[in-house]
Amino acid sequence: MFFSSSSSSFRFLCSRFPTSQLQSLTKHVFNRHKLYISSSKMEAESADVLLVLCGKSNVENELALSLKSNNGLTFPDTNPVSILLHSEIETLSCASDDFRVDNYMDLLSTSQFGRFLIYSPRLGSTHDVVSHNFGELPIGAVCVADVQTKGRGRSKNVWESPKGCLLFSFTLQMEDGRVVPLVQYVVSLAVTEAIKDLCQNKGIQLLDVKIKWPNDLYLDGLKVGGILCTSTYRSKKFNVSAGVGLNVSNEKPTTSLNAILKKLTPVACELQREDVMASFFNKFENLYNVFMQEGFQALEQLYYKTWLHSGQRVLVQDKIDNQDQVVENIVTIQGLTQSGYLLAISEDGQTCELHPDGNSFDFFKGLVRRKLA
Repeated sequence: MFFSSSSSSFRFLCSRFPTSQLQSLTKHVFNRHKLYISSSKMEAESADVLLVLCGKSNVENELALSLKSNNGLTFPDTNPVSILLHSEIETLSCASDDFRVDNYMDLLSTSQFGRFLIYSPRLGSTHDVVSHNFGELPIGAVCVADVQTKGRGRSKNVWESPKGCLLFSFTLQMEDGRVVPLVQYVVSLAVTEAIKDLCQNKGIQLLDVKIKWPNDLYLDGLKVGGILCTSTYRSKKFNVSAGVGLNVSNEKPTTSLNAILKKLTPVACELQREDVMASFFNKFENLYNVFMQEGFQALEQLYYKTWLHSGQRVLVQDKIDNQDQVVENIVTIQGLTQSGYLLAISEDGQTCELHPDGNSFDFFKGLVRRKLA
């Protein structure tokens, strides 16, 4: 439920501005930000960052009002931040490819995750927003953007994402550091299962998105998404920021869900980013509860059905003790170890743990082996 014209947030603003002046001011801020999106890159990078806050219930909306009134959110960049409530812009005409907050909230059925939303037409990184403001946001808060210019990937890679991508990051908090590395697998699994559920509910051709360990998503042999989870330790708890990037409508640089869907079915039907994100959180909350109560073992079989690697033979690199020499061997992937790395068996029957070796990791070369006792 969103604040109406009689809500406390609207009364607060009207007490400071006449209605006509408020509408003019809101349109100016929002439309000025729209201009940044279509302007040159140099102009866009010098633009204010616009954050739109809203919630699923009055509780989250009151928090949104408090954060706006107290300037409670900061941004790691030097650019100024403009904060609006969703109720202040929901009557304005927006571009057809903007993230539709109302649609997303209507489809969301969680009790915690995804209920507090930060939306931006354009920003550097959704991941930076949630991680930088972790202490001010409720657990499960999500930031989503139409365009992201400084998205983060593995090994400090930077990704610039065009319109049509679903780009969001959200917050988690955990006490057991041993299970923190496994969260990315729960997030990956939730994405694949959410897409399956969405296709089934819409009665359309199933999109069988697969997981490429540790954090990539593949469809029809091409990468369509990725997961990034980072954590900090504070007050005896791990603050985890989980990010998802998924090609929903953009066909470049690889392909997208809708591009593949168009090839598979003659029926004109497209997935929307709002549908996918709501379906993700609905699925993630259930999987995450199982994960926290029963451990990842309860999800392993479903995960193995979804990933690309069971029985896969890969080339790994072994560094000989006290020497610079590297020996290459063939091993067969069996599953995951308790610490979340790959469990494999060598041709001579030795069980080993496989670690990715930076950016060289491509499942054919660049894996480093650790022998298990």
